[in-house]
Amino acid sequence: MNDPTESIHRLEEKIAYLERHVTAQDKAMLEMSDALKRLSREVKMLREREAGGGAGGGGEESAAEERPPHY
Repeated sequence: MNDPTESIHRLEEKIAYLERHVTAQDKAMLEMSDALKRLSREVKMLREREAGGGAGGGGEESAAEERPPHY
């Protein structure tokens, strides 16, 4: 039969592993949350730029829409 102290030791090791794992998952979730917030702000900014692009005119967008010269 197993020694009770050995069983307790194995359980303590498993708990320590799970605590480290949960901490690592929490850190990853916070990083992903920050990245999602940043990307959401960038998408919003790009949508606003796209929506306001026709009224502002000029710049890169008009150069991209310009017809290329005939060769």
